[in-house]
Amino acid sequence: MADKGELIEIRWHGRGGQGAVTSAELLAQAAVSEGKYAHAFPSFGPERRGAPVLAFVRIDAMKPLKIRAEITEPDIVVVLDPGLLQIIDVTSGLKAGGMVVLNTRKQAEQIKQEFGINCPLATVDATGIARELLGVPITNTTMVGAVLRASGVVKLESLIEPLKHRFGRLAERNINSMKRAYDETLIKE
Repeated sequence: MADKGELIEIRWHGRGGQGAVTSAELLAQAAVSEGKYAHAFPSFGPERRGAPVLAFVRIDAMKPLKIRAEITEPDIVVVLDPGLLQIIDVTSGLKAGGMVVLNTRKQAEQIKQEFGINCPLATVDATGIARELLGVPITNTTMVGAVLRASGVVKLESLIEPLKHRFGRLAERNINSMKRAYDETLIKE
């Protein structure tokens, strides 16, 4: 999906406390470390823990980014909490040829039928991986691995330093979680 000279816009859907904002920031840092232009920012007001939140990432390999507005027509939509599919149309504004990356235990075909998703869908049981490797159901770094597998927007190795910096002594667990999600992500056209 990632074309060398193309602007890639990613919208993250999560709930407060799940790490959507952190994921967006880590991905932008990795892009910058590769010499790309990137920025990440959240969109939330006075929401409490557990309330729906959005985060955004723009990455361009060729030119500086001047747009700071929310992403309403993403190339990629990432959903950390599958329960959000029941309350939000996460595919709203998704560009033609866009993709959804979803944390779910369900099969992609079942999700596509149940929610009318008519675009490529990448799925991974990020919650299961996070519980097993991190000991908590926080799926942010796990979903970063899924996004990298589905899009190729940055190299997996480019996330290592941002993860070490962000998580310190817990970095190795988060790196392993990201790598496992990368390996286990399935993509259904």
